[in-house]
Amino acid sequence: MNATRLLAVAVVVASIAPAFAASPEPPAGASSCSGCHAANAAANTPVPRLAGRNAAEIVTQMQAFRSGAQPSTVMDRIAKGYSDAEIAAIATWYAQQK
Repeated sequence: MNATRLLAVAVVVASIAPAFAASPEPPAGASSCSGCHAANAAANTPVPRLAGRNAAEIVTQMQAFRSGAQPSTVMDRIAKGYSDAEIAAIATWYAQQK
């Protein structure tokens, strides 16, 4: 990923973070992630936990899945259903969870 694209991702995430900072409710689409991504840090699963991860990392991974740059079993199909704004909102919300 080039520096310009990474900067753009960071700007989008930073610009929407305040909107979700006080919201305990997940944004639309985020609840579907919990079907595979465990909320409990003690859960032993090969699927990585999303809560507390860096939002820009989540955005980068989702974009890679969506474009096909990151091979996957199902995430490529799931990621295609989200816009950049939805991905950024979900990533920001998960980054704020502990």
